Amino acid sequence: MKEKQVKYRRSQGIDELREHLARLEDEFETPEEFSDELLCAARQAIAQLESPAQDDTDLPFFTIDPEESTDLDQAMYLERTDDGYRVHYAIADVPNFVRLGTALDSSTRRRGQTYYLPHRKISLHPEVISEDHGSLLPDQTRPALLFSIELDEQGAMGPCTLRHTLIRSREKLDYEGAQAELDSGQGREQLRLLAEIGQKRRVQERERGGASLNLPDQEVVKHNGSYRLTARRTLPLEEANAQISLLTGMAAARMMLEAGVGILRTMPAPEDSAIEEFRTQTELLGHRWDGSQSYGQYLHTLDIADPRQLVIMHRAAALFRGADYQVVNGQDPQDVIQAALAAPYAHVTAPLRRLVDRFGLLTCLLISQGQQLPAELSEALNQVPDLMRASNAANGQISRAAVELVEAYVLKDRVGQSFEAIVLTLPESDDDSQAREGSIQLVDEPVTARFRGHSAPGSLITVRLQLVDVGKRRVLFEEIAGTEE
Repeated sequence: MKEKQVKYRRSQGIDELREHLARLEDEFETPEEFSDELLCAARQAIAQLESPAQDDTDLPFFTIDPEESTDLDQAMYLERTDDGYRVHYAIADVPNFVRLGTALDSSTRRRGQTYYLPHRKISLHPEVISEDHGSLLPDQTRPALLFSIELDEQGAMGPCTLRHTLIRSREKLDYEGAQAELDSGQGREQLRLLAEIGQKRRVQERERGGASLNLPDQEVVKHNGSYRLTARRTLPLEEANAQISLLTGMAAARMMLEAGVGILRTMPAPEDSAIEEFRTQTELLGHRWDGSQSYGQYLHTLDIADPRQLVIMHRAAALFRGADYQVVNGQDPQDVIQAALAAPYAHVTAPLRRLVDRFGLLTCLLISQGQQLPAELSEALNQVPDLMRASNAANGQISRAAVELVEAYVLKDRVGQSFEAIVLTLPESDDDSQAREGSIQLVDEPVTARFRGHSAPGSLITVRLQLVDVGKRRVLFEEIAGTEE
């Protein structure tokens, strides 16, 4: 699942917005720059890096990421077999750079993850690791942890192996360029295979009852001397790439559960009350979920190009609550399912950007080698859930604040203008004559904001922008006409 993100194009040079965003870093006490001691420790870790005994540099791996990305966690090579497919998925060998008990280990435990802000990122690791020697950059030989996963003709997961090896990525592809190449009908075999396998994995997901919430990203763009928020929809190859990553996380989870050790990403099934509330919202929004399908299967039917169906997808996020990390300790696999995926799942594919993945990868490697987990790693696994909860909370706070700030900033010169919107929430009241403050989703722009009005959730209304306070990150609309259909 993707979380709501907001970006702006670096070439635009929005200096005033950058200043506001920089103040957020002070307000929310984001991690400081790496000290000279830690930078020295990173260089020393690189110098002392142990080269794997195995070598898979003959396999023509490639990476596919946003064009500007340089912290490349994963590379893949895909094969068609007599019985289906084979996915080779190489992951950056961060456990080899960041050893247990080192200063780098302590630093990453405090940080928890990379913070992606609209104007910059605050990395989990020093850039000499995350952007250079640890990154699976093209034409560079790199140590990696290589999952090789068998799939049948329907894309169902079969046997999986994991080895510590050397790889060499041949090419760094970006989503837009790769999608354009594929759409032209001239896409290389690896891209065709990626799209084919991705589609079959989506069918597998749908049949399990799982669903990925691939919501659009927000982008800030210049428009007639001012700024606008636009929605960037996920490209099909991005969704396919996400399915390969999810497949690898599911393979890692299966490995951990069979061994009885490790750490999983879990999420409880939605409560009955949340299901009923969501069903009511879908009816109000004109795309009723009657319960004959699982909610995951229903979400796969939505077309987010339709504003009301996009709102339903946003409201579905209320069903995906309670995500957590759970240490494996002999549980029944059904008790540790990630409900949004309808399967057990582990975070292992982004170790350059997320703390838990390093420990999950190291655990899987030791399992594959038939080794027992050392006490130091077992102790760390028990600490990781609390570390990730704290990091996720801190990152969530500043990410929400950044979205609110950007929304306020791009609307600051539009006070008094009218917009079409769909009502998301409105508190109940005994006095229908009294305007109440609820939330809306603008129809033509990717903005969710507060409003005062009377219309019920699901109503299509017209609102006027009444107030914008960039410093307080506050935006308020007022209903001026109801046009509920």
